[in-house]
Amino acid sequence: MLIARRADTRARADFATWKMLAKLNGTSSLSGDAQNFLATYKKLLEQMPEVEASEATIRLMYKSYYAEMGGAGTPPEVPAPSREPVADRGNVTAFRRLPAKKAGVAGPSGKRPLPVALIFACLVVVYVGIRYFWR
Repeated sequence: MLIARRADTRARADFATWKMLAKLNGTSSLSGDAQNFLATYKKLLEQMPEVEASEATIRLMYKSYYAEMGGAGTPPEVPAPSREPVADRGNVTAFRRLPAKKAGVAGPSGKRPLPVALIFACLVVVYVGIRYFWR
């Protein structure tokens, strides 16, 4: 069953890649097998809707990959991935707000930080003191 799952995953990924390359007119760079599978897909597309043609081509690729990976006999049926409708949320991820901090307490020790103005005033005093005493 492990070989079957790997073959199915590979078939679906390869088919999606090849289909995109076909849309971008890059089929000449594909291997002979890939071009054969795409030709089969185009023939099936004339006979049935796109979704069914895609699944039929993926099943053919799956059988080929299953045999290539060392699977014996007929490949077991792998359930198709469920196509649940995805709610269109765009590219936005909802984040929760952080809990509000208690007023007057900063950090785990509970000490209040020194105001910026006080730190600046201390630096000015130190600077003036150094300049005064060095003259």
